[in-house]
Amino acid sequence: MLYSIPTKSISEHNRHKSGFPYTLGRLRGGFKILFPENFICFIKFHTFAAHWETSRMKKIDFKSLILFENNDYIVVNKPPYLSTLKDRHEAQNILDLARLYTTDAQMCHRLDKETSGCLVIAKNPEAYRNIAMQFESRKVDKVYHAVVDGIHEYENFLVDRSLAVTNKGVAKVNKEGKSAQTYFSSLKTYYSHTLLECKPISGRMHQIRIHLSYLKSPICGDELYGGKPLYLSALKRRFNLKMGTDELPIMQRVSLHAYSIAFLGNQGEKIEVTSPYPKDFEVLIKQLEKNR
Repeated sequence: MLYSIPTKSISEHNRHKSGFPYTLGRLRGGFKILFPENFICFIKFHTFAAHWETSRMKKIDFKSLILFENNDYIVVNKPPYLSTLKDRHEAQNILDLARLYTTDAQMCHRLDKETSGCLVIAKNPEAYRNIAMQFESRKVDKVYHAVVDGIHEYENFLVDRSLAVTNKGVAKVNKEGKSAQTYFSSLKTYYSHTLLECKPISGRMHQIRIHLSYLKSPICGDELYGGKPLYLSALKRRFNLKMGTDELPIMQRVSLHAYSIAFLGNQGEKIEVTSPYPKDFEVLIKQLEKNR
């Protein structure tokens, strides 16, 4: 598949809207576009346009993503950059992979493409109705972990601010919007960053991201809502970058992970699943610990 984007049209908004998790760095006569490791890219640069071809995507083994499974539900550890539902820019998505595994699979909720972690799939209509009612009555317990800019001491701190989505696909705090509540607690503080536990009560688009931006503690890498990329040079003393190379962020996406989820199964049994950090999030935490 071949794409061509005029250089002048590439902006921060377009970067997010397009769905491609690339980062931009200036080069003479154009831009450098960096894709995640599951893309193999061939890139040409010239004054007016950047062309790239995604020749193939690494095939994902759905079974390797499964954290929990019974007769009614599957909980997977969604990798970053993989869409929950169909995406015209991608050959693979969680829903299609799940339906190859079990025909009647239905997604019970969604995660942003860049967000990793726990995602629940119903294996039959009865299971879907059961958990849908729990989501509607806000009885599903969801916990996210996020690395944010700055040092913050939150202890079960509630943000209760309604959200509205603009026609550009960006959420914002708006009293005329839909009700949204999130609780925040600080798990660990570092030199100039904080690892937070985030518990959304409602499930609005970009809810955690915009609520943290509202608190002036945006998520690292979330440039859409005021977060900054985190570079090793900002943490490590005597950091030396090889001449002629560009420094990349430690984590090249929004630093948000769906850490755990808990709900009741069809027989009333409690199902609680925790998702380990993916490699990039784990590396970020290790670097923060190492350079406190």
